[in-house]
Amino acid sequence: MSLFRQLWLAVIVSTLIAFVGSFAVSMMTARQYLEEQLAIKNNDNAASLALSMSQMEKDPVTLELQVAALFDSGQYARIQVRDPEGLTLIEKTSPAVSDDVPAWFARLFPIASRPGSAQISTGWTQFGTVELVSHNRFAYRELWQGGWRLLMWFSLGGVLAGFLGMQILRRIKRPLDAVVGQARAISERRFIRIEEPATPELKSLARAMNVMVGRVKAMFEEEASRLEQVRREATLDPLTGLANRAYFMNRLAIALNDEDAPTRGSLIMLRLADLAGINRCAGRETADEVLRRTGAALRELAEKNPGAEAARLNGADFSLLLPGQNDPQPACQQLLAALQNLVAAQLLPENAIGHLGSSVYQHNEPVPQLLARVDAALAAAELQGPLAAQHVAEQSHCSASTQADWRSILTDALKDQRLRLIEFPVADSNGLLLHLECPLRLQAEESGDWINAGSFMPVASRLSMTSELDLAAVKLALDRLAAGLPAVAVNLAGASLIVPDFTPRLLSLLQQRRELAGKLWLEVAESGAFQYFDAFLAFSLALRPLGCRLGIEHFGRQFSQIGRLHDIGLDYLKVDGSFIRNIHGDNGNQAFLKGLCNIAHGIGLTVIAEGVNNAEELATLPALGFDGATGPAVSRN
Repeated sequence: MSLFRQLWLAVIVSTLIAFVGSFAVSMMTARQYLEEQLAIKNNDNAASLALSMSQMEKDPVTLELQVAALFDSGQYARIQVRDPEGLTLIEKTSPAVSDDVPAWFARLFPIASRPGSAQISTGWTQFGTVELVSHNRFAYRELWQGGWRLLMWFSLGGVLAGFLGMQILRRIKRPLDAVVGQARAISERRFIRIEEPATPELKSLARAMNVMVGRVKAMFEEEASRLEQVRREATLDPLTGLANRAYFMNRLAIALNDEDAPTRGSLIMLRLADLAGINRCAGRETADEVLRRTGAALRELAEKNPGAEAARLNGADFSLLLPGQNDPQPACQQLLAALQNLVAAQLLPENAIGHLGSSVYQHNEPVPQLLARVDAALAAAELQGPLAAQHVAEQSHCSASTQADWRSILTDALKDQRLRLIEFPVADSNGLLLHLECPLRLQAEESGDWINAGSFMPVASRLSMTSELDLAAVKLALDRLAAGLPAVAVNLAGASLIVPDFTPRLLSLLQQRRELAGKLWLEVAESGAFQYFDAFLAFSLALRPLGCRLGIEHFGRQFSQIGRLHDIGLDYLKVDGSFIRNIHGDNGNQAFLKGLCNIAHGIGLTVIAEGVNNAEELATLPALGFDGATGPAVSRN
């Protein structure tokens, strides 16, 4: 029973108890008072009538007229005149009238009208006695009306008390609701703070809850900071801050083989011509400054290209991966200019500066083949002089299309429903199926090949068409669930979250098939989630009542921002495959991933590894705390 119902019940019961007690006391007191007033009235009126009759002639007609005149007023039940011997000379009576007072009330509170009497004299002798009894119906009416007035007052008082109580309860309940909402948010892995109410008892409770949330956040941020340092030590070059060789090779393998990666891209390698000579002649500090400035130039290019990765492979060798970029020449020209600036700053000698080799790659191309091609380009550049760049072209296996062509292709595919989902199993640590990850595939033309999302989603993002594709993918996923699949995960583009009508349309779609929503897992890539963080937060809050699970995929590269996830209410994280490759032999990454799993479990998140390629990697994951995995090594049971 709600507090408001309990309040009204308490008010009604207390009002009834007070009314019954007051009614009984008031009625008994009023009845006694009315009986006394009737007795006084009877005596006074009898004395007045006797005095009047004593002063007039005593003939029967005159006496009867005098009695009738008083009796006809209607206030008396009986008037009787008796002689000294007790014989009745005159008697007037009227029957009892029920009036408007219920019989049960008269029985419950009987009012006795005691007769009043007085002697009639003639001279100094007694002529007779007059006895008078007033009607009690007037007293009953007054007593009944008094009871009604008492009931009305108590009813009004009860309503006023209930209304005031509701206002007070609402005032108390608002901060209480805030505390309850905070507790519910914590259960949903959203650690929020609330304003402290003015009520002392609730203020202490809210303060305690806020202190707890503050401590959880502090612990979360402290652990995240420590793990970020572990990640940097495991994946970054300490001098330049770029990715180290091991991590970059993992990223390169993911770019060439991941289903969600762009199907084409570019790889650039940069080699400083004589780093050892600089170190020997100018000193280590100068050599380090050359490396830092070269790293800064590469980092600037990587930051301008989403998904790009810059790395220092060894002492003098650097590399830049540009997924989705089919022409590395502009980037190469910028790097050549950066090397010229080092010469102008007298950090590099003019006779030995540096060289660049570049090539375009295709999806599913072997890593050694790409590296050999770029290395050959780098060797050719070294033969051209102190500063040179060489590009090795690779014939594309698919025809190029303009944005207008792509818009037509995407529009026709949506219209003709030339879309489908493929299935990749995601299993828990015991090998049991968690869900099926279902990337979207598109058929550019009827009877044509099905192309993966990495080929068309970047173009769809530029054309602002990702929301339509994502809605189509969700519809296909719901159809799969209706057909009997246990659970399905669908990837959503971060750009879709900022489309004004995307979230309402998605919620409407899920509400229409709400019985399936609990089996649907929706995930957004780490880059999109943090790029459109406010929209992602609003999307999470809107989605939660429907029971869908929400996660972030390809997680880990922006781990330093994990502190922003404490109040979103996520369900799971999928760790990027670049951290998973060869994890069985990488102690640095193991320490980072173990800490990542611990901190994620601390806020109730499921942690899943992406891109698990072999049994050795799969066997290492449970000890690190992973709850599940996906990739070539994971089979569907």
